[in-house]
Amino acid sequence: MKKYLFALVALALILPIFAQSADRLTGVWFNGEKSSKIEISQAKDGSFIGKIVWLQEPLDENGKAKTDSKNPDKELRSRPLIGLTVLTGLKFDGKSKYSGGKIYDPKSGKTYSAKAEMTNNNTIALRGFIGVSLAGRTDTWLRTTK
Repeated sequence: MKKYLFALVALALILPIFAQSADRLTGVWFNGEKSSKIEISQAKDGSFIGKIVWLQEPLDENGKAKTDSKNPDKELRSRPLIGLTVLTGLKFDGKSKYSGGKIYDPKSGKTYSAKAEMTNNNTIALRGFIGVSLAGRTDTWLRTTK
């Protein structure tokens, strides 16, 4: 009986290591250039969103907070970059893959389709693309702290 109890306890402790949980994606991440930190959280609908929470250079040449100056919608160009949602709609596909999202690039003012794969607990390969994912670019994000 002790052997069975020990085996059951050991199994209960080991299984979470192999489980691929959707919420592994949540946390704070450096973008590939390490010029910004994006906090990824789970939205009410179960998808994942990401907001800029830190910028390496938060001020423009005039000493004011950087804004979304490249946005194609002129009315949105004055909103601050810190707090800006840049990742939306990313859904867990199972194992370590996410798809169906959109990523906004404030440097260009363009929005791309997005998918991601967690290559390990501290690394995301995030791909932005137009149409087919073959026509896109992958950025490696690293887990960090606020």
